[in-house]
Amino acid sequence: MYMNKAQQQAVVHKEGPMLVLAGPGSGKTLVITERTKRLIELYQIQESNILVITFTKAAANEMKERFLKSIGKNRTGASFGTFHAVFFTILKHAYRLNSKNIIREDLRFHYLKEIIHRLELEFDDEKDFIMDLLSEISLVKSNRINLENYYSSNCGDEIFRIIYKEYDSRLKQSHLIDFDDMLILCHQLLKERQDILKQWQNKFQYILIDEFQDINQIQYEIVRMLAAPQNNLFIVGDDDQSIYRFRGAKPEIMLNFPKDYPGCERLVLSTNYRSTKNIVQTSIRLVSHNQNRYEKEVNAIKDEGGKIQVLQFQNLAEENQRLSEEIIKLRREGIALKDMAILVRTNMGFGALLHKLMEYNIPFQMRDTLPNLYDHWITRDIIAYIKLAMGSVERSLFLQIINRPKRYVSRECFDTPEINFEDVKSYYEDKSWMLERLEQMEYDLYAISKMGPFAAVNYIRRGVGYEDYLKEYSEQRKIKTEDLLEILDELQESAKSYQTFEAWFGYMEAYKEELKQQAEESKRDNIDRITIATMHSSKGLEFEVVFIVDANEGITPHKKAVLAADIEEERRLFYVAMTRAKEYLYILSAKDRYNKNMEISRFVSELKEDKK
Repeated sequence: MYMNKAQQQAVVHKEGPMLVLAGPGSGKTLVITERTKRLIELYQIQESNILVITFTKAAANEMKERFLKSIGKNRTGASFGTFHAVFFTILKHAYRLNSKNIIREDLRFHYLKEIIHRLELEFDDEKDFIMDLLSEISLVKSNRINLENYYSSNCGDEIFRIIYKEYDSRLKQSHLIDFDDMLILCHQLLKERQDILKQWQNKFQYILIDEFQDINQIQYEIVRMLAAPQNNLFIVGDDDQSIYRFRGAKPEIMLNFPKDYPGCERLVLSTNYRSTKNIVQTSIRLVSHNQNRYEKEVNAIKDEGGKIQVLQFQNLAEENQRLSEEIIKLRREGIALKDMAILVRTNMGFGALLHKLMEYNIPFQMRDTLPNLYDHWITRDIIAYIKLAMGSVERSLFLQIINRPKRYVSRECFDTPEINFEDVKSYYEDKSWMLERLEQMEYDLYAISKMGPFAAVNYIRRGVGYEDYLKEYSEQRKIKTEDLLEILDELQESAKSYQTFEAWFGYMEAYKEELKQQAEESKRDNIDRITIATMHSSKGLEFEVVFIVDANEGITPHKKAVLAADIEEERRLFYVAMTRAKEYLYILSAKDRYNKNMEISRFVSELKEDKK
């Protein structure tokens, strides 16, 4: 099997710590599997003394399969697994745990749902709120943050502490642990029980770690304990692809590895076998603007290739139109849709893009759940207003929007399945200020009934005061008002194409059905379709053609990126997106997005200029 000089050096390394910097398409999996093989065949190391760790079960299985194919055996005593699988194995032996002691994700969600209902917390985006809470609990646990000093980014600090403690208490009562508990318990066990630590040190005498840039502090501390005292720690990763700080991953761990292990050898796998020279050189030029990174030279084995297409459009409609036309053109030239990908920064705001792909009959599959705009709770509120304006008397619709914005109307008014507005006014006949509010609402609904969809959404936003409600809600939920207003912007843009509410609602239903059909078809293997993925979920993938869309300030880098470290992470994320492309790379942006002026991403100009 051919290997370049750097790969050969890495593979024959025997003892002591080694840091291998492996950029995109540099053959890191080959290096890990071949080094494992050499340890066994060349250095006569017992298979049972070798541990290979990676971050996902799929990656661990793939690594094991490639190793078995290379070594020509049907089985191996070498251990391949994720951090959690390895640490749980240690806990199983110490505490006689089994898989039933690990809490299921749906049960974690259920616990938190019960807790927030008991606390009488009401959130319109309850599912998102619970998912955000789970991430936050994980962050606190994995970084061992003192709860009393922690400031929640999702709700009041005291509320978060109550939720955290009750969630933790429920786990203990049920004799369950979550994935973060695995790390904490394993760390405590190895710290307190030297005899158990010694046992596992004797077993795992050679440790190899893939994707090391994604490691968090507690994982690193456990690995350091296991690797001591021999420190046969072989780490492979790319600091430029560290994109999971929000999960607790710290690129500083990889950057400081030579300080932690002063005698460690260091190698750079500097040959990129994946992408053309243009893509390799331009992506390195971009990421070189980061201050905190290892300097490295990367060379492409492929020819120069075509120029990277940087295209700016007047608005989103033009961007999506050109994107669809380009996909069809490339397909006619012989590139299969399965070899193309559209990469987005977040999973919000892509209804117009999906609509255009459907219009052009371009099949797609989504690696992430891209939310349906028309299922969003804000959309449901707007639709409730419109349906009431169209004459509906459903109780549920009144209950949904009566206090959005706040009118201080009691739910007790709505005690029948169908509501007569005159009865509601009778309930407040002795309160003139309440009657004024109800009469204003009645007028608003009448006004909406005479409008088209676009004007109606605009009137509900500003005339009725729905935007004011969203501003209050965003403060309560500790989220940016902008994020909620963007939903309204996209919804209003969608309404532009329709003259009547019936036509607009008909389109919504057809769109839902089409999405459902695309989801069904994506389960079939025989359909050629383009991949839509977030930049985060594209890591580890490669395509002939990559389209990076919406390369605008506020999107990439994301508006939440404020600190220098945040911007560096965003730049690494853009670098990851670029390096998914093998032959063709398109970077698209629009000057106008939902009637707002947009600046092109700073990363686009950095592609052309060397770091200062």
